[in-house]
Amino acid sequence: MRHAKLLLWAGAAMAVPAHSSVTASSDVGFAVENSVEIAADAPTAYRLLAQPARWWSSDHTYSGHAANLSLKPVAGGCFCEALPNGGSVEHGQVIYAVPDKQLRLTGALGPLQAEAVTGTLDFTIEPVGKGVRVVMRYAAGGYLRMGGAKIASVVDKVLAEQLAGLARAAEAGKP
Repeated sequence: MRHAKLLLWAGAAMAVPAHSSVTASSDVGFAVENSVEIAADAPTAYRLLAQPARWWSSDHTYSGHAANLSLKPVAGGCFCEALPNGGSVEHGQVIYAVPDKQLRLTGALGPLQAEAVTGTLDFTIEPVGKGVRVVMRYAAGGYLRMGGAKIASVVDKVLAEQLAGLARAAEAGKP
């Protein structure tokens, strides 16, 4: 069942970000990095990071609906998901927030929550040309029954999909 959930977590088609790679992996962890250029200013990109319901894929939620996601972009703020019947999931907690520049969370994402893993998800917004480049880095480590090297590329693909969703939402200009 655990592996089926992992495959489901990795399964959707996606637009590819400008850069996506596994930067390190071992039996006890991994690091991935993705980046995308967005035709938007830094304040717009940062505000959108705090609205995962607009850009995170519903395929990669526990409830099946991205509309149930929320993120409060202040230290201690929750990247959470409401579940039916009053349930909830904490995907991460904000540990560093600099408006229009950087947002960092700690948390084990997706199926990693069932492992003894700590993860850090970091978004950096950099001016480039007439827009911004958003760089997303995720590093996770601890006891991974399946091994960090085996799951790293799957996590990289899933996070690349989310970053592509951020770019689509930013460029769509929805309120």
